[in-house]
Amino acid sequence: MKENEADRQVELSREATLEAVLFAAGNPLPLASLAAIMDCEEPDVVELARDLQAKLTSEGSGLTVQRVAGGYQLVTRPEAYATVERLSQVTDRHLSAPAMETLSIIAFKQPITKPEIEQLRGVRVERALAKLLELDLICELGRKQVIGRPILYGTTATFLRCFGLDSLDDLPQLPDVPEQPEQPGQEDAPEPAEPSPGGGSAQHENEQHE
Repeated sequence: MKENEADRQVELSREATLEAVLFAAGNPLPLASLAAIMDCEEPDVVELARDLQAKLTSEGSGLTVQRVAGGYQLVTRPEAYATVERLSQVTDRHLSAPAMETLSIIAFKQPITKPEIEQLRGVRVERALAKLLELDLICELGRKQVIGRPILYGTTATFLRCFGLDSLDDLPQLPDVPEQPEQPGQEDAPEPAEPSPGGGSAQHENEQHE
């Protein structure tokens, strides 16, 4: 009798099984992969993830289910961020301001080339690009079909995961900056010529007297 009880496994709920799968995976799992692992249809996975999220919330858990990079991931709740942050004392993984600015330009303007980024930033971006490539936040998307065929850059799934985005559609909308209307004839108006030192005014007076 005792042997049968030892061999008997506790039957987990479908939500608990999904929680175990997401915990073991760590990284976001695509919907199709989760459906194959859970041996169910994709709509069933979506419903299970929603039920698991509701269960964790009702239990006051420090974890939640988040839709990230087209898949699902088990993550810590935002309320626990201040405490969880203390786990990491590594500062060299933090992006510098130039790298973050470069990443922002790539995220909103992709696909974009290095010369185009430098034109927007007004400085060279070799080191920033190298750092972003090293961290797998950006990748090469191909080459632009222009003279020189410069490399096109775009963001990666790692970028989506790091910033908690499901897709690039979740990026905030950039504010519209109204263009300043041009004054009629302002663009073509010639600049006034500078008078010659000590001679411009006298020459003009002589022309008036002639």
